[in-house]
Amino acid sequence: MKATFILAATSLGLLFTSCSNKDKDYDASGAFESVETIVSTESAGTLMQFDVEEGQTLNKNQWIGYIDSTQLYYKKQQLQAQIVSVTSQQPDIPVQVASLQEQLKEAEKNRDRFANLVKSNAATQQQLDDANTQVEVIKKQIDALKSTLGINSTTILKNVAPLESQIDQINDQLKKCKIINPVHGTVLTKYSENHEIVNPGKALYKIAETDTLILRAYITGAQLSNIKLGQKVNVRSDQGADKYRQYSGIVYWISDKSEFTPKTIPTKDERADLVYAIKVRVVNDGFLKIGMYGEVKFENQPAK
Repeated sequence: MKATFILAATSLGLLFTSCSNKDKDYDASGAFESVETIVSTESAGTLMQFDVEEGQTLNKNQWIGYIDSTQLYYKKQQLQAQIVSVTSQQPDIPVQVASLQEQLKEAEKNRDRFANLVKSNAATQQQLDDANTQVEVIKKQIDALKSTLGINSTTILKNVAPLESQIDQINDQLKKCKIINPVHGTVLTKYSENHEIVNPGKALYKIAETDTLILRAYITGAQLSNIKLGQKVNVRSDQGADKYRQYSGIVYWISDKSEFTPKTIPTKDERADLVYAIKVRVVNDGFLKIGMYGEVKFENQPAK
């Protein structure tokens, strides 16, 4: 009877020791999370196409739908027609100056003819001076006409500039009617459906990067000196009864402020009231899920 009692006590002690070791074969624990992005509309109108389903994996810059932009298209066409109408009033300077250019050629020929006649004493100096004056008058007329037509052309171009700015604005609005996925990840929640009327800021879906997950774990102040940014650590998650999946992780963030231990997150030292949060980046092999529990071992060896 006594021997049986001693054997039972010994077995119980080994069980407690085993449980204690199991509790201490990791240095920190926490839950996996990811950076979540809520994609919203930037334009108002009817959601004409929206090719998104929960659980779907989307690539960055993938086109997934659009919002009705018919009215914007018609407005753009109207502005383009106005630009054509305005620019058609722009003067053709070479054509309008052409007649004066012909007059100038004739005046210059006449001047040269009088210059030759004066040399042979067949014309007076006064006649040559009058011919030179005629040439200068026509040149000034050409310059004045070019200046006037240039001012008119500049004024017309200034009238076109606001129309072009409006077209740029409409092009930007048309671009915002396209729904382009901003980040690579998995769709977690879908908030809208085809043919719904949406306004700017309306949430369409929530997406999260799942190729790489973040394990937010908690450590005690005593452990703080044993960890640094960029440090490689061993991470494990439950695979089943007494089985774990092993991963390699990198610490990329350490909180500089302590906080009270979250009720759902036990630490290695259960008596610690204040802990520090850390974030470990882990490449996902497809088995890790957001919200799944994970453990961290700081030593350069696999967790037992």
